[in-house]
Amino acid sequence: MSHGADIMAGKVEENMAAWLLGIKNLKIQPYNIPPVGPHDVKVGIKALGICGSDVHHFKTMRCANFIVKKPMVIGHECAGIVEEIGSEVKTLAVGDRVALEPGISCRRCNVCKNGRYNLCPQMKFFGSPPTNGALANKVVHPANLCFKLPQNVSLEEGAMCEPLSVGVHACCRAKIGPDTSVLIMGAGPIGLVTMLAARAFGAPRIMIVDVDDRRLSIAKNLGADGILQVSTNIEDVSEEITKIQNIMGSGIDVTFDCVGYEKTMCTSLNATSSGGKVCLIGLALTEMTVPLTPAAAREVDVIGIFRYRNTWPLCIEFLRTGKIDVKPLITHRFSFSQEEVEEAFETSARGGDAIKVMFKL
Repeated sequence: MSHGADIMAGKVEENMAAWLLGIKNLKIQPYNIPPVGPHDVKVGIKALGICGSDVHHFKTMRCANFIVKKPMVIGHECAGIVEEIGSEVKTLAVGDRVALEPGISCRRCNVCKNGRYNLCPQMKFFGSPPTNGALANKVVHPANLCFKLPQNVSLEEGAMCEPLSVGVHACCRAKIGPDTSVLIMGAGPIGLVTMLAARAFGAPRIMIVDVDDRRLSIAKNLGADGILQVSTNIEDVSEEITKIQNIMGSGIDVTFDCVGYEKTMCTSLNATSSGGKVCLIGLALTEMTVPLTPAAAREVDVIGIFRYRNTWPLCIEFLRTGKIDVKPLITHRFSFSQEEVEEAFETSARGGDAIKVMFKL
């Protein structure tokens, strides 16, 4: 609907969004969204979390190979309330509370047709250049990527389905079950949601390793069976592996590397039992030198994940039944004002005791 049509309808409604204009330069400015198509819904965003990739964009205008070349609306971990539905939408109604899956795939290429749509080369993903994100009053999104929340799941928990989906997808890829003992490298937000997901999938024993004792104490409070503070020094790997194996007491079937440095991958490959799996989730480095040959000789499988696919219904079910509680991960809350948007991103960038920084819009 055009501005003129809005005025004639008696409602002038300016949509505002947080635009990334340059390094550490965020401004709340008007954001024109497209009209609602037949298969789309308009959602008033009510909760949005800051992700590590958002922080990379904020600090460096890039994340891995994705470079911000023009002003971009930031943010992708979101939930809100349906305000308008397209003419063909049958599954949602105005007023429904929904969690949004932020990536729109082409649905036509071979990877999409084979069901692995998260690998679509034409993926349009909220807040990943050049696609605008969701830290805005309103967005228009395909209805089939908006998932209705049960009454006992809050909008903040709905927004947490996005990071939780990474852990759930990793557990699906690594086939976590009641006979799988798990080691997790990194106790940041993704390490912690992977731990919660692994427990929900039935993993009987989970250990988590990090350089930061505050993060480890959070992991312990969330139910880690074992924790170990390690150094950043690669010379310490063999000594730390001995400590890990002593704490675990039995073999390690799956290791999730939620960091992606040479040291964390070296530890993962060497600590995992023969015949086990290493799942690389964190992508800190584009290239690394790691001891693959001895791991291959022990038939340790290395698998990768990229984002997620078909995870929202399961995440919502885990939240609904209480199998997973993400509420303790939300450590800071900010409103949607210029001053608080800047403060929220600085808080998230500092790390420390900030796990998940959440906007309430």
